[in-house]
Amino acid sequence: MSTTAIVVTVVVVVLALLVLSVVLAGMRRRRSERLREEFGPEYDRTLDNAGKRRDAEKDLLSRKEEHDQLELRPLSASAQQRFTEAWTGVQTRFVDTPALALSEADTLVTQLLQERGYPIEDFDTSTRMLSVEHSHVLDAYRSAHSVEVFCRAGTADTETVRNAFLDFRSVFEDVMAEAARDSEHDEPYPATDEPQVAPQRRRTRS
Repeated sequence: MSTTAIVVTVVVVVLALLVLSVVLAGMRRRRSERLREEFGPEYDRTLDNAGKRRDAEKDLLSRKEEHDQLELRPLSASAQQRFTEAWTGVQTRFVDTPALALSEADTLVTQLLQERGYPIEDFDTSTRMLSVEHSHVLDAYRSAHSVEVFCRAGTADTETVRNAFLDFRSVFEDVMAEAARDSEHDEPYPATDEPQVAPQRRRTRS
C-alpha cells in the first residue's frame, strides 16, 4: 500500500471516529434531556447523590425498567369512593387532632399505593418507583413523611404539620388521578378543600 493510500485510510478512520463520537455524544445528550424532562427535580437529586451523570442516569433507567415490571391496578369506582371518603374523614379529624391526622394521612397514602400495586416494603422503595410517574410530588412526599416521623416524636409545630398534611394531600390526589386515568374515567379527581386547624386545640398522639 502506497504512502498516499495509508494517509487516506488513516484520515477516513479518524473522520469516522469523529463522526461516531459526535453521534454518541448527541445520543447521550438527548437521553439526558429526556430523563431530565421525565424525572424533573428527581434527576438533579439523583445526580447529586450519585456524583456522576452516568451513574445517575443508569439508576434512573433502572427505575424505569423496574417500574415497567409492576402490575399497577386501576381502582374500581367503589375503591375510589372508599379512598375519597377515607381522606375526607382524615381531613375532618385534622381540625381537632392535626398530629394524629397526619399519621393517618401517611397510612392512607401507603394503603392507596399498595392497592394500586406499588411496593410498600419500605419508604425508599416506594419513592423509587413513584419517581417514574409521580416525580413532581416526590419532594412533597419525602418532606411530609419526614415531618410525620418527627411529629410522632413531638418535635413538629402546628404549621409544619399543616404543610405536611397538604403535601400528603398532593400525593394522594396525584395517585388517585392516575388511578382514575387508568380506569378510563373522563373526569379528573376533584381537589379537596384546604384543612383548617382549630386554634389552641392541637393534640398529639400518646
